[in-house]
Amino acid sequence: MALIALINGRRAIYFSARGFGNRFQSTERELDSRTQIDDDQFPVLNFKQVKSQRIARRKIVRAVVPPPRTEQMATDQDWGAVWPGPRSFNPSVVPLPLRQGYVSKKHQIPPGKFANAELMKIPNFLHLTPPVIKKQCEALKQFCTPWPKGLETEESMKKHFPVDFISSDYCHASPTIRNPLSRIVTIQLKLETLKLDKHARDKFLRLVGDRYNSDTDVLTLVTDRCPLKKQNYDYAMYLLTALFHESNVVESWEESKSEADMEYYDFQRNCSKVNSETILNWRKTDGEQRLSAPAGYGHSVEQLFNDGENEYNLAKYKEQTLSLLHLTN
Repeated sequence: MALIALINGRRAIYFSARGFGNRFQSTERELDSRTQIDDDQFPVLNFKQVKSQRIARRKIVRAVVPPPRTEQMATDQDWGAVWPGPRSFNPSVVPLPLRQGYVSKKHQIPPGKFANAELMKIPNFLHLTPPVIKKQCEALKQFCTPWPKGLETEESMKKHFPVDFISSDYCHASPTIRNPLSRIVTIQLKLETLKLDKHARDKFLRLVGDRYNSDTDVLTLVTDRCPLKKQNYDYAMYLLTALFHESNVVESWEESKSEADMEYYDFQRNCSKVNSETILNWRKTDGEQRLSAPAGYGHSVEQLFNDGENEYNLAKYKEQTLSLLHLTN
């Protein structure tokens, strides 16, 4: 006769026969060993805190912080070796009692240099001390050439180099270092340096339009259509060259222009010149040397017609007319 039972979730068979007593004991020992193995592989989850389960805290080892460098620096320290170039502010290196920041209370002093974010925001020029600047200039002298003779003054430089080249360079954080505004090129020069005659000057001014400032006599050309700065510079110089040569060209139809076709009053081509010279030579015979109209009188007449009547032009015209007729004291 056999008896079947469940022990720890396992099925065990018990025999009641006398001859099976030893087998029953061996089966019981085998079940106990299996239960012990299962307990070792699957430990019991205990939600209750036990003192023996607490893990000992690790001790924090704090490093020994050395004193600031300013306390170890000598008074005759070479500052160029300490601060050789532009860098962020470092309070442990600068031996100055700097303060920066805003405080809400009236009688409070601004925060010191240690742990001060305001001093780190602004750019500093602590590396540009007079001894360091002198030392750097001495080092750069070997790469410099002597200053050219004859360019000691500003007037002499303007005489030999009349064209001013203006451009801009930008430094910013972006995927590309090329800024679109850096391609713009500006060229300036005084119109008197081109040595244009009256016809060429008039034609030149008509071609450039509002790029010429009559008050300062400065011509300004701005080029930005090319992608590179060098290309815009070459294009600006090409424009200046083309304007100069085109203004000196005299077309065939320009010679046939009459007084009625002129866009401005020209004293040399007007009857006023003939009338003034007739007054000056009305007593002279054919054999005597005839006088021409004074340049000051012609200029005053041109200003009166071209610029309009104002107090200055009328006074100038009156003065030159009296001088022409010899009526001044």
